[in-house]
Amino acid sequence: MYHVCVPPLATAVLAYIRKHGLLKAGDRVGVAVSGGADSVALLRLLLELRAEIGIVLSVVHFHHQLRGADADADAQFVADLARHHKLELHCERGDTTAYAAQEHLSTETAARELRYQYFRRLLAESGLNRVATAHTLDDQAESVLLRMIRGAGSRGLAGIYPRLAVAGLESATIVRPLLATKGRDLEGYLQSLHQPWCEDTSNRDLRHARNRVRHGILPRLERFLNPAVREALAETAEIARAEEEYWQGEVERLLSQVWAQHGDAGGMLKSTAFVAFPLAVQRRVVRAACESLGLRLEFHHVEEILALASSLDTKSTELPGGWSVSRKKHALCLERKLVAVPSGYEYSLPVPGSVLVPEINSRFEVALVPRNRVEEYNPDHLLKRALLGKELRVRNWRPGDRVWPAHTKAPKKVKELLQGRDFPRQERKLWPVVVTGSEVVWVRGFPTPARLQPQRGEEATMIQEAPLE
Repeated sequence: MYHVCVPPLATAVLAYIRKHGLLKAGDRVGVAVSGGADSVALLRLLLELRAEIGIVLSVVHFHHQLRGADADADAQFVADLARHHKLELHCERGDTTAYAAQEHLSTETAARELRYQYFRRLLAESGLNRVATAHTLDDQAESVLLRMIRGAGSRGLAGIYPRLAVAGLESATIVRPLLATKGRDLEGYLQSLHQPWCEDTSNRDLRHARNRVRHGILPRLERFLNPAVREALAETAEIARAEEEYWQGEVERLLSQVWAQHGDAGGMLKSTAFVAFPLAVQRRVVRAACESLGLRLEFHHVEEILALASSLDTKSTELPGGWSVSRKKHALCLERKLVAVPSGYEYSLPVPGSVLVPEINSRFEVALVPRNRVEEYNPDHLLKRALLGKELRVRNWRPGDRVWPAHTKAPKKVKELLQGRDFPRQERKLWPVVVTGSEVVWVRGFPTPARLQPQRGEEATMIQEAPLE
């Protein structure tokens, strides 16, 4: 191993890498570079450290096809950066919008899934055994705060892990060497090198919860409550991760004593032994038993199961996904019931505003797009505000519904559009559309009608669908 003079920031990053065993001599590391400051700084830091650690570097870039010419410019910037440093470039693109519609995901979630699918393929096929991503201390603080607000337990408070195992690849991991480093320090580092980077305007879009936390909530917490709030939240994640690692082994040991699983059909929890556990253990055992069946519970579901175990009156309780748990002698029995599929739905959708649609496990939101920002968005996702009323309606499509999506030659029946896609029949039956009066203005997975798309200087709206967590 070579020993070279390493600048202060690189020294701190190297210490974090060694503390968590993220990289070692001989590793072939693909550095995920979007073109933004954090990822460019990660690449430059690892270039400084590669001789000290003994690693081989390459550059990885995923084009999400979301921001048109700006995304193309980012991809070219990353390619030029790789060429300048004589590094191999791994690059792929994916249609995030289409994938989001197909899988019923938000755009942000779909982009992440496509990106990580690409990372896994590279680790399986390209000879790389590490992919390094540029998650920072700021990202960690944002994640912990968002999860805390949503009601996460200690598992959620563990935040972003320094390393992520890849299923089926024992020796491959995704690593985060910058989790103890602030974004402002990375920008200062790049400025000291006279190294440019790309600015992603979507990082300023306050419709995204993470951006509201990043640009509004955390700065206010720093100003009015704790100047070191980011470090405090990151430390919370560090403590929670250590506790989760301990509990994982302990729960596996205890679960084997009280839980008998019957394949995918359900299982039995021996309540006599189970109720003797401390409350913290009971909660974790219940959650682990249900997760072995593919059932993820919220806190109140766990509490209902615990109450059932000690109740003399209540005999059963309902759980999500058609599951139920019932008390029988000295056991709690989990089983799945056949649930009738709803035949239809219709809900009011305010402009702006949102509505839950439990029949398809989604939330729909109408957001306003200011006139001066319309050009930042794909017009296929926008609707002219002036042509919509104060209220829309979201419902499943009905026979006779017609729409004229942009880039098509003529209006089509929604039924025909869906038949051209490989969706299960029952899923097609509940496929959502948004209407104003009797006119269909939006269909999941298809461009908005050309005549309804805004022009420059016009106020617009965007309809977004996100799965319920």
